Amino acid sequence: MKKYLWAAIKASRQAGVKILEVYRTDFTVALKEDRSPLTRADTAAHRVIRDCLDKTGLPTLSEEGRDIPYEERRGWRRFWMVDPLDGTKEFVRRNGEFTVNIALIEGGRPVLGVIYVPVKDLLYFGARGVGAFKRDAFAASAEMEDLVAGSVRLPVERLQRRPFTVAASRSHVTAPLQAYLTGLEAEHPDMVTVSAGSSLKFCLVAEGAADQYPRLGPTMEWDTAAGQAIVEGAGGRVVEYDGGTPLRYNKEDLLNPWFVVLW
Repeated sequence: MKKYLWAAIKASRQAGVKILEVYRTDFTVALKEDRSPLTRADTAAHRVIRDCLDKTGLPTLSEEGRDIPYEERRGWRRFWMVDPLDGTKEFVRRNGEFTVNIALIEGGRPVLGVIYVPVKDLLYFGARGVGAFKRDAFAASAEMEDLVAGSVRLPVERLQRRPFTVAASRSHVTAPLQAYLTGLEAEHPDMVTVSAGSSLKFCLVAEGAADQYPRLGPTMEWDTAAGQAIVEGAGGRVVEYDGGTPLRYNKEDLLNPWFVVLW
């Protein structure tokens, strides 16, 4: 597992370098068929991650290379699930709240996840049998052992006294989500809502800085796989809103059901 974790970490760092190269320019924005934004950073990060992960011998399913027929990928027992630039809207707004997400899927479950925040050089990672960690100044780490030794095990804030805290999307507030938040506020009158972009909301729960992250709106598997692995590594859960079962991956339809991240 550690060799895969190190491969994903190195790939995320190299992708972050490419993303920042574009971020610091006067880049242009195109629109995909679903009207979501696309920049040179998305495609550059996709290429460098693909090239890095190909060396592991495992197949990769990426947002920017999503057109792999189900008949081909349904037999994949183990593969990489990648979002090269999660939070393109935040990237375009230049607020820094975008990430590189890489997960290893095994038997339909994420068993390893890496989330890298290029602007802050901040790394979150977790894996089955390893736990979950946060590392500042990731670029200074040369070896896997040094990386883990210099990282903080998650969660880090669960024992602190604070109000009941919910992480919410900065760009995707739906009517069902607002109704859900209203219900939570009735149960927790001191409730605080914290907004964040991209997969950073998973990180807030994994750290212990938030108690829940409800997502009552559309997401794709590459949006959630890395975050789920990190949250589960920290001791939390990512479950379907209806039914309470963990999110599954490599479905024929890659659209996720509504879900809640919680302890």
